[in-house]
Amino acid sequence: MTAASWTPYLGTREGPIYLSIADALAEDIASGRLAEGVQLPTQRKLADDLGIDFTTVSRAYSEARSRGLIEGKVGQGTYVRSKRGARPSQQPSGVVDMSMNLPPRFLDPVLEQRMWDGAKELQQQGLDLLLRYQEPGGIMEDRIVGASWLSRRLPGISPDRVVVASGAQGALHAILSVLTEPGDIVCAEELTYPGFRSIASHLRLKLAPVAMDDHGLVPDAFAQVCREAKPKALYCMPTLHNPTTRTLPVHRRQDLVNVARTYGVPIIEDDAYSALVPAPPLPLAALLPEAVYHVASLSKCLSPALRVAYVAVPEGRTHRVANAIRASASIVSPLTSALASQWIETGVADVVRGEIVKETVKRLDAVKALLPFDVESSPGGFHVWLKVPEPWTRGELVSRLRSTGIGIVTSDAFAIASAPEAIRLALGAPVNLEELTRALRILADLLAQQPAFSTMVV
Repeated sequence: MTAASWTPYLGTREGPIYLSIADALAEDIASGRLAEGVQLPTQRKLADDLGIDFTTVSRAYSEARSRGLIEGKVGQGTYVRSKRGARPSQQPSGVVDMSMNLPPRFLDPVLEQRMWDGAKELQQQGLDLLLRYQEPGGIMEDRIVGASWLSRRLPGISPDRVVVASGAQGALHAILSVLTEPGDIVCAEELTYPGFRSIASHLRLKLAPVAMDDHGLVPDAFAQVCREAKPKALYCMPTLHNPTTRTLPVHRRQDLVNVARTYGVPIIEDDAYSALVPAPPLPLAALLPEAVYHVASLSKCLSPALRVAYVAVPEGRTHRVANAIRASASIVSPLTSALASQWIETGVADVVRGEIVKETVKRLDAVKALLPFDVESSPGGFHVWLKVPEPWTRGELVSRLRSTGIGIVTSDAFAIASAPEAIRLALGAPVNLEELTRALRILADLLAQQPAFSTMVV
């Protein structure tokens, strides 16, 4: 069978046409009508043959790719995928792991194709992109794009103050390597990002917890730690804090940088989420640019696969951070940094971010509708913080949810000191809204019962 000869038989199928096309494709492959390696019609041709719009066929092909039925070959077309190379289905499996905080998937085949087209366009850069090392901290072209991206939050930021790092994790490792020595004390919110705890442990640093309240980090508590422990740095997440979702008010930001200035303590500002937040407050780096290292990862607002973070560094410190990157990772991947630049320059990045925000709104609405408990959330944030109601404990709850195929993270993963009775739910991890809804209903039903009523112990 050739590309020109396959047309799906839709018959009287119910539901969206794009799903009917994908189902027909699956049936023809299963029956042997379409053999492995057969080339399929172009999306435009199939749309013309069926008398439907191009977008519907694009959605159908995207759905078939997600099921592992077909694959695209650059410059050649779309083919029936070999069984040996088929990907696992991305359809709901009954197991919902809500422990990893991922941006939610959106369903826009045209945008998905634009993202992949960006990778194809990198071919124009030739072998220099593939067979040459680049300077640590990123080449000037990528730093210029990074400065453009950061300037929306940090007006006037110049490329000579921007470093390109291998994600937030690579950036934090490099910055801490510059600011600290083994045995030094570093402050952090009493509930903090587990990845930061991991780096601090690896570098043999001591963590000093800073108290939080309903508005986030307490500046007076930070001042007390500065007086008593003389820390070498403060790590914090002032906008859409992970895990609590709290955002530090403007007046507290000013109080915080005043304390840092008084005691000469540099700040590492993790700004992973503010690109998703409507009208976020001014970042700390805008209030104290001479002492704040501002880390803006693209993992949450664009794609975890990029492993790219733009770091705004205090003036005169760029080379030190770049050298720390050289010592630990040599260079940032030229391919992913070039793709990030391509997405940003062509506007794809803004469209992707917009789709992530739209999907996040739907998932937050589901939480509000299905979980009548003490849940903290924030616009733009695809994780929520649930305070476990009595008589449940976080340990009992995570164990019971695991038996139903649902994974969550308890407060222990984030706590530097004592852990509260709370859990974090990552709303972006489920494949789609339906899978999330099912998991939330199971959680709500469980919390409405007494722990002893639903015990599985015999």
